[in-house]
Amino acid sequence: MNLTGGIVLFASLWFLTLFCVMPIGQRSQADAGAVVHGTHAGAPEGLNWRRKLIWTTAITSVIWAVLAWIILGGVITRADISQLDQLIR
Repeated sequence: MNLTGGIVLFASLWFLTLFCVMPIGQRSQADAGAVVHGTHAGAPEGLNWRRKLIWTTAITSVIWAVLAWIILGGVITRADISQLDQLIR
């Protein structure tokens, strides 16, 4: 894995993790009892973006480190992946 591959892997994992972290602990305006005029009752109320982005970056860093160790450490190689279809048969 080169530098570009590492950056692309981190960015892909970051957005995937963000979409998994966003709904955690989320309350709608209807749940809070304060629906702002002109918005849907199911719209989020009091979204704390800073905390979610920090958690997303921390979780992604751990996942990326494990995957980088697997790739760079040779735990799983391209040869292993090419022989995978032989294991299934």
